[in-house]
Amino acid sequence: MNTDLDRLQPYPFERLAALKAGIEPRQPNAITLAIGEPKHPHPEFVSRVIQGNLDGLERYPTTRGSLELRKTIAHWLQWRFKLPEGVDGNRQVLPVNGTREALFAFAQCVIDRHRDPVVVMPNPFYQIYEGASLLAGAEPWYLNTTKDNDWLPDFTAVPERIWQRTQLVYICSPSNPTGKVIAIPELQQLIELAERHDFIIAADECYSEIYREEASPPCGLLEAAWQMGNTEFRRCMVFHSLSKRSNLPGMRSGFVAGDAELIAQFLRYRTYHGCSMSPYHQLASLEAWKDEDHVLENRVQYRQKFAAVAEILDGVLEFDMPPASFYLWPKTPIDDADFARGLFAEQNVTVLPGRYLSRNAHGINPGADHVRIALVAPLAECVAAARRIRDYVDGL
Repeated sequence: MNTDLDRLQPYPFERLAALKAGIEPRQPNAITLAIGEPKHPHPEFVSRVIQGNLDGLERYPTTRGSLELRKTIAHWLQWRFKLPEGVDGNRQVLPVNGTREALFAFAQCVIDRHRDPVVVMPNPFYQIYEGASLLAGAEPWYLNTTKDNDWLPDFTAVPERIWQRTQLVYICSPSNPTGKVIAIPELQQLIELAERHDFIIAADECYSEIYREEASPPCGLLEAAWQMGNTEFRRCMVFHSLSKRSNLPGMRSGFVAGDAELIAQFLRYRTYHGCSMSPYHQLASLEAWKDEDHVLENRVQYRQKFAAVAEILDGVLEFDMPPASFYLWPKTPIDDADFARGLFAEQNVTVLPGRYLSRNAHGINPGADHVRIALVAPLAECVAAARRIRDYVDGL
């Protein structure tokens, strides 16, 4: 067996299941706000496209996907991130089966385990970054994000000795779990560091289409690169998904885009990996990336839920309204695991302890005494959950 498997820590939801084991909640009607799985209806046209193209089942799909899909994605990137004629769908885009699979596989492709590699990642973080790094033979280096730095990575805090060994940096913007957005100047600072120290940036941008202010969509890594004259997106790869944007987590559809040389090598890796997207999912994805009406409606629903929940929890828990994503990241009045366990026992509401999303690093665990609340359930359920959380806190 691969001995690196022994380095993997339990997944957050395994730990959550153990935390809740043996508890019989006092309240009926469970409300689960722990998993970032969208519950809004998916676009009806996606189902129609899939049902109308099942004849594709008798054909092997190509690993690189159809040119039409890649060009559609390139057009969307150019429009969304202000990249005039800036993306070549033939060379700089690759469809993938969701960002989780691609974020993991990318590390296996780009890490040279024979050079004592380090992978820098935010802390708290999406655990795939850590698992991908460990199984690629790299050492994770956790860049703490805390309230003191507005839950954003401070790249100046990384020691020179770490940068010298770094081969890959994962960033997540908008962030999971805080919803914070890394601004253009900081993204450009990271790109300059990548050039200086010879590493690659993997930007997880799967929450980029869920944001509070319609006139202020989150910026992206390719946008930052373009504005600083890096029009070939050297060392830059972005990862996008239809799971959150279009409420299609079960379709497992996304893409990577950026540096054409990295795309070529990743395509080579994936040809052996055997992870092509099915033809009918490619056709459905193509139509989803073309349509913004359903995405706009999606944002409206999340704004309604944030407003309603924030009104109920204002003065009850300490939290910031995130600029993007569908998560609240409140501070808990007691230990976060105790809070989550008690909330489940007393109110039958499930949230995720913050320490399950972070590691002890540099003297602290930045996720401790916080919980992640995913506002993915329907509005009425989110309101009911917020009221139960308020009642629980009032009883502490």
